[in-house]
Amino acid sequence: MREAMACFGTGLTVITGITDDGPVGFTLQAFSSLSLEPPLISLNVSRSSTSWPEIVGSGRFVVNVLAEQHEELALAFAKRGTDRFEDVEWTTGRSGLPHLSGCIAWIECEVVALYEGGDHTIAVGGVLELILGEDRRPLIFFDRGFRKLA
Repeated sequence: MREAMACFGTGLTVITGITDDGPVGFTLQAFSSLSLEPPLISLNVSRSSTSWPEIVGSGRFVVNVLAEQHEELALAFAKRGTDRFEDVEWTTGRSGLPHLSGCIAWIECEVVALYEGGDHTIAVGGVLELILGEDRRPLIFFDRGFRKLA
């Protein structure tokens, strides 16, 4: 299964949210558009994630779509047991949610549904706001490594 799925290239995102203790976030590649009317997205989040339950508790999150220069950011937000926001540039969007600097896009969502999917949770987010960045060159993950478009 891992070998076959490594053949599918995807963009990379960092999902961020805010809790009473501050910002939280994690790297996620299993993100997709789900519906245009109404605007919905879907995430497939590992059930072992410790950040996702905190984000779900707040009911809202941001999909930060990573640009090609964000390899270190993707790695930092994939590590467990660290302050992922340490030394990371970010701002607060109009909603009060954390936006990582330099992203291709920021998609602010509310949690509208959660489904069981094996060892993952399938989350549906209702899009509240879409913000496009100036840089439009994505960071791609393919065959277990970072790639850039030619």
